[in-house]
Amino acid sequence: MTNASLTDYVALDPGAGLWDRVFTVAPLVLIGTTDPGGAVDLAPKHMVTPMGWGPYFGFVCTPRHATYQNIEREGSFTVTYLRPDQVVLSSLTAAPRCEDDSKPIVDLVETIPAENGRDVFVAGGHLYLECRKQRMVDGFDDNSLIVGEITAAYAPEESLRASDGDDQDALERAPLLAYLDPGRWSEVRASNSFPFPVGFDK
Repeated sequence: MTNASLTDYVALDPGAGLWDRVFTVAPLVLIGTTDPGGAVDLAPKHMVTPMGWGPYFGFVCTPRHATYQNIEREGSFTVTYLRPDQVVLSSLTAAPRCEDDSKPIVDLVETIPAENGRDVFVAGGHLYLECRKQRMVDGFDDNSLIVGEITAAYAPEESLRASDGDDQDALERAPLLAYLDPGRWSEVRASNSFPFPVGFDK
């Protein structure tokens, strides 16, 4: 094996804007929670991931945000995986709150009630997850990891992979929204099969 050298690369400062120096790919979701007065709160997040192969979902948030505080208090949240045509919607939900702490844009969004009778999903999504708070881990500087146990999941028919179909067909029917951090997005309509080695097992 021939070894390369790190002298061929640009050294980056791990603690000062590392994630602003290169693009990385992530989903873009809206986290739905309920404010103390019962109002809906929606917040876009891209630092999100399944937590293993089981029914667990995690995302990064800060204790300063209503999303964190609502989940800590109520013990639940929803996840709406957005479609490419919902980019502007996600941006609008990130607008600052008014002086009375309200978010008027949320009242204009078409929603779907979650099974818990409290939180909501955003209509038109690619995948829906209803979650019960599993744990909240503080201490990542000003951020925390919030993990939920998925108690219910839904997806529109066109988003589902077919056991006897071509996965490329699924992407053409329902393109994916990819957030390219920092500050860009893309629509994913094409893909290639990954070249797994013979005998590979997840």
